[in-house]
Amino acid sequence: MNTRPWHLIFMGTPAFAVPSLEALLAAGEEVAAVVTQPDKPRGRGQKVSPSPVKELALAWNLPVLQPRKLKDPEFMDALRAYAPELMIVVAYGRILTPEILALPTVGFLNVHASLLPRYRGPAPINWALIRGDRETGVTIQWVKYEVDTGEVFLQERVPIREEDSAESMAQKLSERGAALLVQALEMLRRGEDIREIQDDSQVTYAPLITPEMRLINWEQPAKDAANWIRGLDPRPGAYTFSQGTILRLFGARVKKSEGRVAAPGTALGLTPKGLEIACGEGSVTVQELQLAGHKRLSAAEFLQGQPLIKQVLG
Repeated sequence: MNTRPWHLIFMGTPAFAVPSLEALLAAGEEVAAVVTQPDKPRGRGQKVSPSPVKELALAWNLPVLQPRKLKDPEFMDALRAYAPELMIVVAYGRILTPEILALPTVGFLNVHASLLPRYRGPAPINWALIRGDRETGVTIQWVKYEVDTGEVFLQERVPIREEDSAESMAQKLSERGAALLVQALEMLRRGEDIREIQDDSQVTYAPLITPEMRLINWEQPAKDAANWIRGLDPRPGAYTFSQGTILRLFGARVKKSEGRVAAPGTALGLTPKGLEIACGEGSVTVQELQLAGHKRLSAAEFLQGQPLIKQVLG
């Protein structure tokens, strides 16, 4: 049985990847280097800033590589020099080349936020909520060049609750994925190398959310409208229009599930749960709203300065 730490390279960029890197470091694994996306403008001020993964790596004095092109010869030479046994990717943000995938001597693992083969692709958390699933999960898989098609090592199911949003599910799944990743490396140390082939008949996809998808269609039933808002909350953010201005929506719940209560998109009034808006069937409430260029406000605060009641949105 191998008892020493794994010599590995970690690839990741957003906050979702941070718990996995933290867990590897806490477990005593030998993280030789971290690969993350180049610094870019972030936040409302669009200040050029490092990724969350880079910030953690620098706090641990780890070498950080930020290639603009994955086929850059200098980058590839640097990776080879580290001679990794394992490479781990968590939401890095680019499709890896065959040359990179061939580098680790033991293998290449990915933490994916769905129960593969369900929701292959870059937006699995969003689509699980949009589709109204009652559970999702996290998968540790062996990476192949074809995205999210590799053999499954471990999986864990996680329930989706009515109050969950894309943000809350990302937090839960990032934490469970981190714990499962550490478990997988311990199993590998004991010689337990699981490689379960995915059932292609069960494949579904989670494509990138386009700007057009973010515009809420109030003609749909309340359950579907609420799922779209929850699935895009807070990023990339669902929106409607108010007097020609983009209005982002957060914290959706179904208020009424059946019947036509008013013209779809009608703002019906303030309730304890937020602003009630009519749908094709039933109505939803939204807890918070944000006009383009303004702060995000609770429905009550928003309506103090924006008399939306009885106006039609869309």
